[in-house]
Formats: sequence, C-alpha cells, structure tokens
Amino acid sequence: MNRRTLMIAALLALAGLPVAAGETAKVSMDRNLFTPQHLKIKPGTTVQWVNDEKRTSHSVFFEAEGLAESDRLFPGETWSRSFDKPGKYPYRCGPHPEMTGIIDVAP
Repeated sequence: MNRRTLMIAALLALAGLPVAAGETAKVSMDRNLFTPQHLKIKPGTTVQWVNDEKRTSHSVFFEAEGLAESDRLFPGETWSRSFDKPGKYPYRCGPHPEMTGIIDVAP
C-alpha cells in the first residue's frame, strides 16, 4: 500500500465518507487521541492504527468484544485489523481508557 492511497483513505475517513471495501484506512494515535475518532468503513476494509506520538506508547483494545488488547505500540509502530461484518466496534487505548474510538462498518 503506497503513501498516497493511505492519505486518500485518511482524508475520506476524516470527511466522514466510508472507505471502500478492500482498502486500508488509517487511524492516527497522537496527543492521546485517536484520529479520526469515528471511522466509517465498508466490510472488507483493514484499519491500520499508527502511533504518531514522540514518546508515548498506546494500544488498541476492543474490550466489548472480549478480544485481547493489542501489544503496546511505541512511536512509529502500527497494528491492523480487518472488519468483515457490519456493525459498530467501540475500542479504547489500554493504558489510556479515556482515549476512545469507534469503527462503523456498513455496506
């Protein structure tokens, strides 16, 4: 996946438009925030979380689904998950529970 495609996916996500199926959408972790906080995607999309902090580690934790928390992501590291089924998927950062987001998967 090239940088241009990731930037387009990020801009679409920020605009509130769904990212097309089979694409990769980016969520940035910076200043103890997920950006975008609410991401709309189509089924089959992969979401990549990127730690854009300079010093702080984060994780991605889909606690409501009973899934294991991701490993700690240190600055510059990424973690990805694909979403195949429609629904709303709330998540949070393990070490920073006030840092929350939602993935909204709809056809």
